[in-house]
Amino acid sequence: MTAVPSTEGRKPGFVLLAFLVFAAAVFVCLGIWQVERLQWKLDLIARVDARVHAAPTAPPTDQQWYAGQPQDFEYRHVKAHGSFDHVHETYVQAVTELGPGYWVMTPLDRADGPTILINRGFVPSDKRDPGTRAAGQVAGEVTVTGLLRISEPKGGFLRSNDPAAGRWYSRDVAAIAQDRKLGDTEPYFIDADDTANPGGYPVGGLTVIRFPNSHLSYAITWFSMALLALGAAGYCWRLRKTAR
Repeated sequence: MTAVPSTEGRKPGFVLLAFLVFAAAVFVCLGIWQVERLQWKLDLIARVDARVHAAPTAPPTDQQWYAGQPQDFEYRHVKAHGSFDHVHETYVQAVTELGPGYWVMTPLDRADGPTILINRGFVPSDKRDPGTRAAGQVAGEVTVTGLLRISEPKGGFLRSNDPAAGRWYSRDVAAIAQDRKLGDTEPYFIDADDTANPGGYPVGGLTVIRFPNSHLSYAITWFSMALLALGAAGYCWRLRKTAR
């Protein structure tokens, strides 16, 4: 009969103990990082909320834009004047609270600056053709109020924009301007507010402002794992002491 080795006198190795302490330190660092990210996210939400509800101002000048970062201007409440170039509308696939359809991206020609692409709002598939919403093709000088948005280059999730085929999955300002030959165009676009258009279309004011904020739960998870690692390290240390 084979004898079963006795476990008496065995003690956890120093390598295991060191690994547990190291793991605990890493988990603490990750927890602190998530706390810092939480503060950053709360500050971001507060800044965006202030911009959205502030009185509208003029869009940034080129000097202002290039002196800062695009994020400094994102979601700023702005007002622009000009006339719509409906001939060069672009339709970007969209899924909204009103269902699937398209964003209508229309150039706004301005006398005091470069063209600005305006996301005039949403239309369902049966309203993509401008002829089905002729009343909304406003002529003459207009004032657009809305939120400044950063360009969305290349396309959507697993779908690339295909200008040659007229398939757009993101609001890529530079690509749209090049495809439609718009000339000098601002590098951002404006989401029009919910001011009703004649005939009801496009429907503006559908900007979704949502910032996922799971940093607190992540921080708790990392700190909990650090406590578990420290507890395991303490247990191993006691075993080493008693096994001497």
